[in-house]
Amino acid sequence: MTYFHYQTQRPEQTVEQLLKEQWQGGKKTVHLMRMAKSVLDANRTPIEDWRAPLAEGTELIFTFPEAISTYVPEAQGELTVLYEDDHILAVAKPAGIAVHPDGPDETGTLMNRVIAYIQQHDGKYAEHIHRLDKGTSGVVLIAKHPIAKSLFDRMIEQNELTRNYMAEVDGYVKRPRGTIKFPIGRDRHHPAKRIVSASGQHAVTHFKVIERKEDTTLVEARLETGRTHQIRVHLSHIGHPVKGDTLYGGSETEDGQYRLTATTVSFIHPFTEKQTTIEW
Repeated sequence: MTYFHYQTQRPEQTVEQLLKEQWQGGKKTVHLMRMAKSVLDANRTPIEDWRAPLAEGTELIFTFPEAISTYVPEAQGELTVLYEDDHILAVAKPAGIAVHPDGPDETGTLMNRVIAYIQQHDGKYAEHIHRLDKGTSGVVLIAKHPIAKSLFDRMIEQNELTRNYMAEVDGYVKRPRGTIKFPIGRDRHHPAKRIVSASGQHAVTHFKVIERKEDTTLVEARLETGRTHQIRVHLSHIGHPVKGDTLYGGSETEDGQYRLTATTVSFIHPFTEKQTTIEW
């Protein structure tokens, strides 16, 4: 069974306030949890009155009997765990593998490795909170229960996660820092490609130069929005494609991989309410 432990952090808080107000659980989710008696006390007895005030520090157990992820577990391949608590898991994705499968029986992706790890620790649920392109390495956040998934999805929509990347780009970047604001849309002539397009989605990338080399420049990029291929498209558009990213005009690399890594994810943890920074 998928579950997590939680201690109330505010005096006189109720289960209903936690779910509806603090965690902004949807009406359907809250109703189903109430009907299933999904909230237990420390003795694993269902709490019947969700409007009863609880003392600060009251231990609760939230259960999700039907929360089961269906990825095929695949223990082969390294899984580097960067952070873990009852709510989320952060892992380092290698370049060259997809975050998730496209079909129910597909293997060889990060989520196949993640669900194997989760099951080894008696869990049943794992869903990625955000994605990285197949060729991009770095930090990926995983939700360990449905409420975490819902909360972090909303945080991404509201730009409450700070995501930093390190990119090695072709050429000499003159400006020490800057902001790239160009809308991004699909390329009608290439289904896997994105382009700067007036009819595209609003996209903003901030960057600063870290080191200038002989033929390339190392830059740190921070996403303000999270469009598909955003950093790759924006850097290419200003004349400095990511090295190895031949789809967007980058020079070739010996290993065939492009040089883009998600190095840091930072946010206010919705359950602990503490500033949390995960680095690779």
